[in-house]
Amino acid sequence: MTHHLTRPRPVPNSAPRRERPRERLLTHGAHSLTNAELLAIILRTGIRGCDAVTLGQQLIEHFRGLRCLLSADSKSLLEMTGLGQAKTCELLAINELNRRALQEELQHGRALDQPEHVKRYCTASIGHRKIEHCMALYLDSQFRLIESEEVSRGTLTQASVYPREIVKSALRHHAAALILAHNHPSGVTEASQADLALTRHLKNALALVDIRLLDHLIVTPTQAISLAEQGQV
Repeated sequence: MTHHLTRPRPVPNSAPRRERPRERLLTHGAHSLTNAELLAIILRTGIRGCDAVTLGQQLIEHFRGLRCLLSADSKSLLEMTGLGQAKTCELLAINELNRRALQEELQHGRALDQPEHVKRYCTASIGHRKIEHCMALYLDSQFRLIESEEVSRGTLTQASVYPREIVKSALRHHAAALILAHNHPSGVTEASQADLALTRHLKNALALVDIRLLDHLIVTPTQAISLAEQGQV
């Protein structure tokens, strides 16, 4: 079902050039623009009766924030009035570029030294998923990212994760350590008893082959909670 945005009074296209987002960005820097103005540069055009800045603001409000908008899937974006395939592809590309930039940081720096980067990477990767996804980050002896892989995909309430399969993948990647992350589509960040049991079982299984479980993250669209920081790993 297509979601129709409200149509406010249009802003004249004859606004002074110095007030337009592109020119303001080049003159004063990206930091001087609002979220809606930055989004308008990506959208380029609005819809009838609604300029690009206003369209951007309405999209942010509809998705209840910039992060949720930029991590929305193609189906949700294509349902919006004013977002065709081209604009949808551009928004999807932004999120993927952000995820890859975070991945690069983890490949060149120690994960233990940048826990917030790890959280942002996992949030960008699986935080927006509508069903549970579980991913593993395989790390070398310097705790740099070797590879990240999806290890399970489940229902809205449960994902089947097999520690022995994760151990096999860790050995295949010659990993010295591992971080596990899975999303809670409900948005609740509290760990369930099943989450805690999986953490214990995986930690013990990895220890048998001298691989360290550094953390288990619970991810939502807006944040990631560390079980290690809570003393649960």
